[in-house]
Amino acid sequence: MRSIKLRKSLPVHTLLVLVGIAFLAPFAWMLLTSLKSLEEISTFPLTIWPEVFHWSNYKDVFDIIPFARYFLNTLLVTLASVVGQLFAAPLVAYSITKIEWSGRKWIFPIVIATMLLPFQVTMIPIYMIFKDMGLTGSYWPLIIPTFTGAPLYIFLLRQFFMSIPDAIIQAARIDGASESRIYVTMILPLCRPALAAVAIFTFLYTWSDFMGPLLYLNKADMYTLTLGLQAFLAEHYTEWGLLMAASALFTLPLIIMFFFAQKQFIEGITLTGIKG
Repeated sequence: MRSIKLRKSLPVHTLLVLVGIAFLAPFAWMLLTSLKSLEEISTFPLTIWPEVFHWSNYKDVFDIIPFARYFLNTLLVTLASVVGQLFAAPLVAYSITKIEWSGRKWIFPIVIATMLLPFQVTMIPIYMIFKDMGLTGSYWPLIIPTFTGAPLYIFLLRQFFMSIPDAIIQAARIDGASESRIYVTMILPLCRPALAAVAIFTFLYTWSDFMGPLLYLNKADMYTLTLGLQAFLAEHYTEWGLLMAASALFTLPLIIMFFFAQKQFIEGITLTGIKG
């Protein structure tokens, strides 16, 4: 019986392994290229494995560009954005799911409709608003929108809140608990997996965002990693070893975060889709 199950699952697992290798190949190539010299990278035919490991490329990244400063700038914007989404998105989702108020049935379709608008449509109007407020050239235009809640995360959390029985909330209200106490002490602890998924999504998007910092940041000492790497590429377009080393350091926090939070991430995505 066990051998029969193994034969049936072997094609599926083989396919998954091949797909995993296909996705892993570009990252492996980047790591190997980051350990090569410029001469070895330029040779033809191309070699996969470095003849000599040039670990100095990673040290040179910090000497040539202010990588540590770019890293801290990116970390500041990313963490503030995560806090903003975790503050706003659950509030909106809870209010349109578990609180009875006039017009709530119309708000959710409007929120979902905004997902149909691409960023290019709202980019200029939003920029003009922040320009009139005198906030361009700072991190505020990158942080403030997150405190209004993203439609995608509101949708995901709404799906999760719909799975929470109304009887639990009604019982708490009968016992005299206020809406804020119910939300903080009952709802938020129950939706930790969904909140973890929102936090991971926000972290991944903000960390790798290029268009937002490009629009609003005009000082080199305020650059995020995406802008810093672009500036490095424009100035040192032949230093592919250093660029690959910087790119590897750029992706390292994303890999570490997903590695440690993959269980909560998968659980959150699963639970947000159990009810339509």
